[in-house]
Amino acid sequence: MFDAADIRHLPKPELYEELPRQLDGLLHGERDLVANLANAAALIFHSLPDLNWAGFYLMKDGGLVLGPFQGRTACVRIAVGQGVCGTAVAERRTQLVADVHAFPGHIACDSASASELVVPLIVGGEVRGVLDLDSPTPARFDMTDAAGCERLVEVLLRHVAP
Repeated sequence: MFDAADIRHLPKPELYEELPRQLDGLLHGERDLVANLANAAALIFHSLPDLNWAGFYLMKDGGLVLGPFQGRTACVRIAVGQGVCGTAVAERRTQLVADVHAFPGHIACDSASASELVVPLIVGGEVRGVLDLDSPTPARFDMTDAAGCERLVEVLLRHVAP
């Protein structure tokens, strides 16, 4: 049984050093995509302060479909190029949005969300989905969060990608 240490109190750089180690330990020995995404979402949601949603959307039939997550109910389908998640897929790069209400075409799944960070899951040059984090606090995420979450995605993909 894996038991994650509470790291929410750590300074951000230290938090993003420890969280990938915890994720790697949590996923060790398991290759099932849904199980690993579910555990990753739970670990991230309970480790990063000031989130109201953490989870995954997966590519299916040319669009994004809701995957494992923690938080309130969410939009089920998002078109590529639409909203922050769809933009991350279309541009194939991390999206760091300080004010989601100012983001053109933002999709408001939860009206409490004020800022968002989305990291694409790219395997073999193909976008397979996204990690999506929402916060009720404007400008909650910064470049340290973006780099830290990109590292989390790298760890995750080592455990689920063929």
